[in-house]
Amino acid sequence: MDLGINNKVALVTASSAGMGRNIANALAAEGVNMVLFARTADKLEAVAEEIRQKHHVKVVAVAGDMLERADVERLSATIREVFGGLDILVLNTGRAPNPLRATLEETEEERWHEAYRNQLWGAIQVAKSVVPLMVGRGWGRVIAITSASVKQPMPHHSLSTVFRAGVTAYMKHLANEVGSMGITVNCVAPALIDTSHRSGSAAYTPAQSEARKKLTPLGRMGTQEEVCGVVAFLASMQAGFVTGSTIQVEGGMIGAMI
Repeated sequence: MDLGINNKVALVTASSAGMGRNIANALAAEGVNMVLFARTADKLEAVAEEIRQKHHVKVVAVAGDMLERADVERLSATIREVFGGLDILVLNTGRAPNPLRATLEETEEERWHEAYRNQLWGAIQVAKSVVPLMVGRGWGRVIAITSASVKQPMPHHSLSTVFRAGVTAYMKHLANEVGSMGITVNCVAPALIDTSHRSGSAAYTPAQSEARKKLTPLGRMGTQEEVCGVVAFLASMQAGFVTGSTIQVEGGMIGAMI
């Protein structure tokens, strides 16, 4: 299927590795020119060169922190200077502080502040700076990566769920305000996704992976590509009548009918 987004311009945050990198590749495969934003300049430029070589699109790497206003303003100015505007924004953010704990065990104020800033405030700061670059173009897509725990809370995930729910609420308000400008705003809420590409404490152990497989009727973990495919669809011309929604990518884990 031709998604109709060839030569569009997309920004993907936290795109030097993991889900952000994979989403950037998926959009570039559709002919989308890319702006990559993450903190580590050398890793970011390596991803940019990978995408240029593989997909033959224009890629601009901007190193910076979603929490630093000056970095975000520089990002916005670069997009305006290089591309004249923006068509697609994918808000990918960091994980909550590890290790995750039971709700009443999350007693450290510093961890709550870190989770708030990394998962909610960073997304808001980028959105309020770059979404105006879509206004006046008559078309746009905003997609936030959240978590299925927003729909069905998972044990030991309150530190993450509280602020990803905040992102969901922000996106719903934004959808109502920019829809008349041709801009759609949606969330993608994954869970049970294979993290074997990661290293260290963020990766599931073999025992954890087996336990998670039992939470879905499909009996397996989801793939990064399956999440990226949903993001690419929401960025497409065909998804133009989908807005203010959260699309779950969790293999049927959530049991609610609505």
